[in-house]
Parts: sequence; structure tokens; C-alpha cells
Amino acid sequence: MLGSATYLSGLLFSIIGLGLLDWRFRIAFTVNKKAALAATLLPMIFFLIWDGAGIALGIFFRGDTSHLTGWLVAPEMPIEEIFFLFLLNYSALTLFSVLGRIRWKK
Repeated sequence: MLGSATYLSGLLFSIIGLGLLDWRFRIAFTVNKKAALAATLLPMIFFLIWDGAGIALGIFFRGDTSHLTGWLVAPEMPIEEIFFLFLLNYSALTLFSVLGRIRWKK
């Protein structure tokens, strides 16, 4: 049976909010789509490989919670992990871009 979409909803809400900030202040994707996509997806692929290795070694596991949808993209890997990794990398890209702007203005 499928569970709740609470966590996925929170992730999507956060991604949309970050996207709106990006659009409003021209931070990452609105400045250079290709560079932002590479800076977001390449680390995301690394972390998915990392997660896969951790799952294969029995270090990482999904656990049982009512906040996940129950949809898996791989054994022990919920779909929420993909959105979480995107948000993690998009947040880092946004933070470093803003800090870079502040640094260069001094």
C-alpha cells in the first residue's frame, strides 16, 4: 500500500521556492542553464552511485516511515532520494553563487 507524500511534497515545495528565488534574483539556472544543470546533475549522479554502493554493502536502507510515498526507483531507494539530492545540490549551487557575488562586490 502506498504511504504519504508528505516528504515528497515538502521537497517539491522547497525546490519550487528555490527556483523562484533563482528566477527573482537571477542566481543560477536563470543565468546559465547549461552550467547550472551540470553543477547540479553531476554531483547528483555521484551521490546516487554513492547511495547505490551503500545499499549494496548493506549500510543504507530505506527504513519504515509513514512520510514516504512507498515508490522505489531501486531496491531500498525511495523516489524522494532523487528529489532530495537535487534540492541538496541546487541549494549548494545557489549558496555558492550568492556568496561569490558578495565576495566580488567587496
